[in-house]
Amino acid sequence: MKTIEWSDFQNVDIRVGTIVAVEEFPQARRPAYKLQLDFGEQLGFKKSSAQITTLYSKAELIGKQVLAVVNFPPKQIGPFMSECLVTGLYRPDGSVVLSTVDKPMPNGARLA
Repeated sequence: MKTIEWSDFQNVDIRVGTIVAVEEFPQARRPAYKLQLDFGEQLGFKKSSAQITTLYSKAELIGKQVLAVVNFPPKQIGPFMSECLVTGLYRPDGSVVLSTVDKPMPNGARLA
């Protein structure tokens, strides 16, 4: 495993955001949702695409707080512009479990 410097980690801006809208993304190569997340007053709302359809329904995602990288440049994913990277962990079957917080946090709180 490659080691990194503390300053490398400090450059990654990971924040808590609340999922406020979920749409199907039929144009995606692999099944995915289009998400809108609220990162609070400082960062506002950002969009992301997430391949999480195996484990999560649209209804159960609304209101869920997740961890996302907010300082990547926007990325074009087909006809959709992703503005942040929602984080998660791969299970052995390839499905993704979202990285979440276990207690409510203010939107935009930064991972320390």
